[in-house]
Amino acid sequence: MAEPSVEEATPAAAGPDAASAAEKPFWRWLLLSLVVIGLDQASKWAILGRFEYGERLNLIPGWFDFTLVYNTGAAFSFLAGAAGWQRWFFTVLAIAASAVILFLLRRHGGQPLFATSLALIMGGALGNVIDRIVHAKVVDFLLFYRGDWYFPAFNLADSAITLGAILLIADELLRMRRDRRAAGR
Repeated sequence: MAEPSVEEATPAAAGPDAASAAEKPFWRWLLLSLVVIGLDQASKWAILGRFEYGERLNLIPGWFDFTLVYNTGAAFSFLAGAAGWQRWFFTVLAIAASAVILFLLRRHGGQPLFATSLALIMGGALGNVIDRIVHAKVVDFLLFYRGDWYFPAFNLADSAITLGAILLIADELLRMRRDRRAAGR
């Protein structure tokens, strides 16, 4: 029996059911990104509706507060003191990164850990883009501290980006391990 041609092996050539099955992982990852965006924006609007700038609500004494602060820069207030151009720079950067992520999700949607990490990163990046467009700054409200030490306030979008980056590293480490085993090392 002859091997199927490349055209016959593609989902579209196999019929509409196979094509839609191949696209399902892609839509699943878009849905995850939308959930991240939704939770991020809902939490920010809840904080904006309840808190004044700088106000804090102690939740775990000596460890964790809700607060309302703004960040005009990026992670750890990087470029926060710039003249305003950083708002659009980080917006364009996040949109460009999301376009690359969409491309990667289309190609690698069948790799659950890799795709989950990308979907979390994209959802977080776009959640913060919405803030930059609507508020001209990012809304942060989660504050962890101990004594005089504190971690800069952040939000759910930042958490999704961080978790996505951790999963991306884990996926790469696992891939390298599989490659070493396959090579017989």
